[in-house]
Amino acid sequence: MDTNINSDQRPPQGGEASHDAGDWRMYLMPDSRQIVVNKIFETLKMHLPFSGQEGLLELKRIGLRFEEKVYATASSQSDYLRTIALKMLTIEGKEVATSPPSNLKRHRVLAFETEYQVL
Repeated sequence: MDTNINSDQRPPQGGEASHDAGDWRMYLMPDSRQIVVNKIFETLKMHLPFSGQEGLLELKRIGLRFEEKVYATASSQSDYLRTIALKMLTIEGKEVATSPPSNLKRHRVLAFETEYQVL
């Protein structure tokens, strides 16, 4: 699965119009979005359970869908970055000093997917 974001990809409808002259999305480089997706993936990989290549691909899909949703709904670039940063900090903050049972970790994955409707 290719998780790269194409430069011609527009945000889904429902957010601000992408052709608006004041739309912040016009000024965000596609490479920047890929960097953000990669950072999300690294955070998910460190704090959520996965098993093998299939698990890694699922974490990539979750990260990509989360980024796309935030990108489409953010009112500005700072809103976009703040929303993602806060969620990543929340994930990191939920890490328990001792390793919880794997079913609890799986619950975290489901909670993340449900909260951002990335299922």
